Amino acid sequence: MLNILWPIFIIISFIYAILTGNVQNVNNSIFESTSEAVKLSITLLGTMCLWTGIMKIAQKTSFVSKLTILLRPIIDFLFPEMKKNKVVKEQISMNIIANILGLGNAATPLGLKAMKSMQEENQEKDTVSNSMAMFIVLNTASLQLIPTTVIAIRASLNSTNPTSIIIPVWGATIAAAISGIIVTKLCIKFNK
Repeated sequence: MLNILWPIFIIISFIYAILTGNVQNVNNSIFESTSEAVKLSITLLGTMCLWTGIMKIAQKTSFVSKLTILLRPIIDFLFPEMKKNKVVKEQISMNIIANILGLGNAATPLGLKAMKSMQEENQEKDTVSNSMAMFIVLNTASLQLIPTTVIAIRASLNSTNPTSIIIPVWGATIAAAISGIIVTKLCIKFNK
């Protein structure tokens, strides 16, 4: 659908620019936005490489096992079906840690790996398990303590204080996570 909508919007924009005599402004904005897009991509790439590397190092050391132990009570409460599966719990922990650090793009492959492992445990292959539903909700709420991607974007756009959004992000993501967990637990309870 988007492959139809975007070309229509672009064509309408060019026609409007021609009719209003703003072709030069459209031309200038194309080149300026291209330059900004490249700068933003480089900034995000650097941030992603740094944090993905740190996550990979953490995965190879005992740090992840220690964090998994620290997160065990929360994971056991949220994913009771996975209490005995240490591998899935470690994958869920890595995903949660990546999300907490604000690494949505780094969390995605970790989340996919965890979801694949949960699907292997799922008895009904054509239905999402309760743990899978909870995992989807947690990833959507994406509790973040350090919203690194947003901070990197704000820094690349010359924000005077790119980290000023941290406290509002904490409030929004904590509220979203708590609401999502409560609603999902209630749906699971009443769906039995």
